[in-house]
Amino acid sequence: MRRWTRIVIRHRKAILVAWLVVLVLGGAASAGLGDLLTNRFSVPGSEAEEGLDVLKARFNEQGTPFTLVFRPDAARANDPRFVREAQAAADRAARAVDGGSAGPVLPIGDELFSAQITTPMEQADAANATDEMREAIGRVDGARTYLTGGPAIQHDTQPIFDEDLAKGEAIAIPIALVVLAFMLGTVGAIAVPLLFALVSIPVTLGIIWIIAHVMDMAVYVTNIVTLIGLAIAIDYSMLVVFRYREELERHDHPHEALARTMRTAGRATLFSGLTVAIGLALLVLMPLPFMRSMGVGGLLVPLVSIAAAATFLPALLAVMGRKVNRFRVIPRRLLKKRARGERGMWTVLARSIMRRPIPYFAIGSVLMLALAYPATDLKLTGGDNRGMPRTTEATRGLALLEDEVGAGALAPNQIVIDTGRPNGVWSAAALDAQRALTGSLSGDLEVDVQTVHAPAEFVDRPGVPAPAVRAAAVKAKLVDREGRVAQVRAAAVSDTGTEAAMDLVDRIRDEYVPEAGFRSDQVFVTGAAAFGVDFIDTAYSAFPWLVAGVLLLSYLLLMRAFRSLFLPLKAVVMNLLSVSATYGVLVLAFQKGWGEPFGLQESAQVEAWIPIFLFAMLFGLSMDYEVFLLSRMREEWDQRRNNEDAVAHGLEHTGRIITAAAVIMVAAFSGFTAGSFVGLQMFGLGLSAAIILDATIVRAILVPATMKLAGNWNWYLPDGVRRALRLAPAHTPPPPEPAPARAGTGRGG
Repeated sequence: MRRWTRIVIRHRKAILVAWLVVLVLGGAASAGLGDLLTNRFSVPGSEAEEGLDVLKARFNEQGTPFTLVFRPDAARANDPRFVREAQAAADRAARAVDGGSAGPVLPIGDELFSAQITTPMEQADAANATDEMREAIGRVDGARTYLTGGPAIQHDTQPIFDEDLAKGEAIAIPIALVVLAFMLGTVGAIAVPLLFALVSIPVTLGIIWIIAHVMDMAVYVTNIVTLIGLAIAIDYSMLVVFRYREELERHDHPHEALARTMRTAGRATLFSGLTVAIGLALLVLMPLPFMRSMGVGGLLVPLVSIAAAATFLPALLAVMGRKVNRFRVIPRRLLKKRARGERGMWTVLARSIMRRPIPYFAIGSVLMLALAYPATDLKLTGGDNRGMPRTTEATRGLALLEDEVGAGALAPNQIVIDTGRPNGVWSAAALDAQRALTGSLSGDLEVDVQTVHAPAEFVDRPGVPAPAVRAAAVKAKLVDREGRVAQVRAAAVSDTGTEAAMDLVDRIRDEYVPEAGFRSDQVFVTGAAAFGVDFIDTAYSAFPWLVAGVLLLSYLLLMRAFRSLFLPLKAVVMNLLSVSATYGVLVLAFQKGWGEPFGLQESAQVEAWIPIFLFAMLFGLSMDYEVFLLSRMREEWDQRRNNEDAVAHGLEHTGRIITAAAVIMVAAFSGFTAGSFVGLQMFGLGLSAAIILDATIVRAILVPATMKLAGNWNWYLPDGVRRALRLAPAHTPPPPEPAPARAGTGRGG
């Protein structure tokens, strides 16, 4: 770091110009990023995905269909002409999309009629046709129409979702400015994190623009990059600026102070960036394209930030010199006090913990374990339409279906049967199997009997000639034109992500299909509920192994950073405790309904993507704070060889930085918590709760108390391990600082 910093100081202007060029290129590229992002969701290799592939190939179906709901007046509901007019409206809507096809208009319950409209487009693309379809539907006399279904719901709620996502940034930026003004105290210092974020975020998005040409990138990757990029920019800049000010008080030459700063705080930012990258790398290795793309975006942020922390940040400070302290917005006396590390709240807390570590450790541990215990009752859902704002046409249509027959009617289970031969669907054995399957489905209390449909039902209608039977089945999209593939549909009463609906998928796969006797036919259970089941199975079969890998890599990296066997183990355990407590908070707030008085929606389950994303993001951000804290403690230990002094001084010098960074992040995530969607509320509350717990109970109390109790074991590293890590002998003092490059004079820098 010393040699590298001398190089950066020597070439500081060239480095800043290079970053300016990269910023312009990245900003120009990221301007076109939105057109390359997608909402596509898939679970490669799953049974649901295989079934959907058959539907695509044989029926030209790409996913969840539209559902056109009619609510006629009482007089019109009994008018035989109404169904014909409604069918004409459904056909008009289907014709508005190339390749669209409308099924028959059927009665749903006592007051509603509906028709399903399939398209050859995936849901994200079909959503864009919603307005054209609504215009084509026109007016049906005596009835209200609602175009709903997955694509229409996505079309109607996406603007609300985007607005909720933007709230985080809108709230975070002004609060960040206030906190930075209070913490850094001068306009020159405040400019450093803002310039860091201005450089790192657009450059990261520009790299994502390149990657988006070769792999699908989720539409929300820009939000992830912005939030994590803002967090890292503030964290790293505050740590380095605070330390730079300390060193300016001790050194006459700003470049000498900068070299010392980068050897200590600068080194900490590099190790911190690597730990954040390791945590977010978990998502890159998930066997799900949606998560993998978010992981790529999240991983790039700390990598670009590491590059900026090693080059842009020292080059900027080398140019600013003592000007970093210009244009004060808080009193000079307070700035001087902070720079000298004089006594304050954190000093009092640190000394109190050193005197009574056992009570602090006991109270902190009990609180965290009490919050973590409810996580044992965590229940997951693959996601559905619960918790959406009922303020749009699509969600009002969904509400009507829920009230009449249950939300499952919107996305029925589809049992796809590939007989492997033309007209195989109509063989006696295939028809008997279909009848057996529909009989089992009709007898299941979770199935809405009105929605059970199979090709065999057309055969069983007396007096209908065979050609008419086959034509009707093809029109209803239950048989392909070749007669090779059939599908049996059955909707659950409950919404697709509920435990009841997911249990139904398991019963169909494990009981009803085998018992029906489909012989050599290939049978796939697909549909929204099946995708939810397969998503959870796929994600959580990989998640524990990836967590283990992240923990191991983090331990090895931190062992090298802290030169200790115990400290990285403590860091890993504390982070797991923080994540577990966060899961417990989610269970209490949503599953137990404790959050309702605070405007949070009650939910019987937590969306399955949230624990994985929370772990990846929180593990990285928590390690960020851990590295800042322990790096300063390690530095104090190397100088003092007194464990209590090292722990106390480390907390005194980094406590305010960690707290300030936490305040800004909680502000950013509070925008999600105040959103309209229960999934975003879970994500926002989880991130906010974790950071609050981590910055207060864990970093401010448990870490110093544990280290006081561990004593000199904190710093133990066997000589064999030390040699393997290519570290200096245990008690060798650090080499003296070399003379700085003479690129300026005196205090002018």
